[in-house]
Amino acid sequence: MPGQRLPMRQVREVLRLKYVCGHSGHQIAAMVGVSRYTVAEYLRRAAVVGITWPVPEALDDTALERKLFTPPFTSEATRPQPDWPRMHAELRKPGVTLLLLWEEYRAGQPDGYGYSRFCDLARDWRGRLSPTMRQTHPAGERMFVDYAGQTAEVVDNATGEVRRAQVFVAVLGASNLTYAEARWTQSLPDWIGCHVGAFVSFGGVARQIVCDNLKAGVTAASRYEPGISRTYQDMATHYGTAILPARVRKPRDKAKVEVGVQVVQRWVLARLRHRRFFSLAELNGAIRELIADLNNRPMRHLGTSRRALFEAIEREALLPMPQTPYDYAEWRRCRAGLDYHVQVYGHFYSVPYRLMREAVEARITDQTIELFHKNDRVACHVRDPRQHRHTTIPEHMPSAHRRHAEWTPTRLLREAQAIGPSTIALVERILTAKPHPEQGFRACLGILRLVRGYGPERLEAACQRGMDIGAQTYGSVNSILRNGLDRAYRPEPVPDELPVQHENIRGSGYYH
Repeated sequence: MPGQRLPMRQVREVLRLKYVCGHSGHQIAAMVGVSRYTVAEYLRRAAVVGITWPVPEALDDTALERKLFTPPFTSEATRPQPDWPRMHAELRKPGVTLLLLWEEYRAGQPDGYGYSRFCDLARDWRGRLSPTMRQTHPAGERMFVDYAGQTAEVVDNATGEVRRAQVFVAVLGASNLTYAEARWTQSLPDWIGCHVGAFVSFGGVARQIVCDNLKAGVTAASRYEPGISRTYQDMATHYGTAILPARVRKPRDKAKVEVGVQVVQRWVLARLRHRRFFSLAELNGAIRELIADLNNRPMRHLGTSRRALFEAIEREALLPMPQTPYDYAEWRRCRAGLDYHVQVYGHFYSVPYRLMREAVEARITDQTIELFHKNDRVACHVRDPRQHRHTTIPEHMPSAHRRHAEWTPTRLLREAQAIGPSTIALVERILTAKPHPEQGFRACLGILRLVRGYGPERLEAACQRGMDIGAQTYGSVNSILRNGLDRAYRPEPVPDELPVQHENIRGSGYYH
């Protein structure tokens, strides 16, 4: 019985929303502004007395209330209550059912609850005893993913070394269709690759992916605002799905895959324990055969196989695969230097010069480097594997001087002039050797700053040696100074005054 009776106009609205609009109890509760339990109770009372919609015109509000609240609907507290703890203990015994316990209860309490209400109360009591949320998964709604705790062994055919492969498991929520794949690691590329393999195997994509808080996919575990890896989120966006990390230390949030992992370990990995595999491809071939057998095996409680259930209810409910396959990409945060280039894996790529000293994000694929500033793509380059080289788009260069005018070739040459002619020559050589002078800014600045630690005389001598031997980089000049190779190029110290000439002073030739 509801704790507070609703006005009959609200009761009529509840009936209209249920039988005309077809809304669920949750939706009606939100529209009317009451709890869903109150909505369910009024709908139950109306069903018992045979009232649906439209409400008969002869029933005004008073008559409707009298019909809904007749004596049979008096408070349940007046009925004799079963001994729930004893019944819960009895249910643990073999052969004891709720029907048997209800018959024994009614034999002692003729005015007690009917069987249907007795079962409802027993379910509610067990729910309070162990508050486990029973999840119902609509077809095509969720895919649960995780790694199995057990690994598989692969033997290196050349060295005999035994490597352990990680086993990825994915389970669809409605049909329990299972997918498994072995990978060398649990790193981000393998994690993403396993997801793509699962989508291809299922022939479609679930609308939500429920995963554990694996570091490769979840950057910050949080109950309310979990952080998702940028690459993982990109993959989800490409396939039109969403990532839902489970709560920390709440395995029941992903109970489907927890059970799926157990099934894979018992029905797949356990059967492979005596076989030796010499490649990951060979291991995955054996896993696919056993997974196909598992999906075609009838489930004990449902009487049908996972594959048959998938074909019947879930295949059509999955989202279609995108037209183009997912191109794996990593994200990296970089900062543009004074030469408006960012460094990615040892190579320098240009961004518009207005972004010098700004933080940008690099999206890295096998073929391209895309650069983003505040989520706007500002540059796209073909990936170049060469180290310490520059890739510059002419449009990224300023038309005249740099935005920060102090860092220009003129300023660098002026700084070099204060040190000496060899330093000037080396700076000019570096600036003219690049396709664009700005690409030599970093090397020149590094060389000029060596004056702080070694002084102008030693730096000038090191630059002269570098010019003579063709070592015209910052690393070469720094190495010359660090190893003292500039000594031979230093000028001889000039005496303060000429030696005194006098007849009473014997010269160096006196002793010979």
